[in-house]
Amino acid sequence: MKLTVFSSDGQTSREQEFGLPTFEGDKGVQALKEVIVAINANNRLGTHCTKTRGEVRGGGKKPWRQKGTGRARAGSTRSPIWVGGGVVFGPKPRDYSKKVNAKVKALAFSRALFDRAIAGDIAGIDAWQVAEAKTKAINAIISRIAPEGKVLIVDDRFTVEAARAARNIERVSMQEAAELNALDLAQYKKIIMSTKALETVLARINGGKN
Repeated sequence: MKLTVFSSDGQTSREQEFGLPTFEGDKGVQALKEVIVAINANNRLGTHCTKTRGEVRGGGKKPWRQKGTGRARAGSTRSPIWVGGGVVFGPKPRDYSKKVNAKVKALAFSRALFDRAIAGDIAGIDAWQVAEAKTKAINAIISRIAPEGKVLIVDDRFTVEAARAARNIERVSMQEAAELNALDLAQYKKIIMSTKALETVLARINGGKN
């Protein structure tokens, strides 16, 4: 499969062949959905917590006598029907994580890469190089390749200068090829990978480590 590869300054481009995975029909689509759901679930902290009536402070004394007041019976001010009372069946800290086996992850990653490449949403660049750690310099390069929308830039390993230059651009996110996952490939309008990053990604696919 051919991808458009830009020069390091984004000024010129060429077509280059890469051994990207190919699919027919819906193979891998369900796996991609499962993996994205699992990644989002694993990112949830699950720290939400409410108190039951037994955990709320106070309420030990009966508010008023059982009969003769004309008011409804009440045994505690911490009852769920009282303001400041406990919560019935409220959320408690929990683990939302989901497990997905390695083969499903590998299939989903390959499918996501294929879909984005076919759609023309993946571009290559010779290298992420800037002479100085200047946001203006790297923003100019990215804008030539992807003028608008959220962009993910990928490198095998970012140089200190490139990382410092790109980190302040609001619409741009960075990811190293070894950490790239199916959700990363799915959620950005444009993905720009260095040729070295593409080689690492293809090595991951061929090696089955996704």
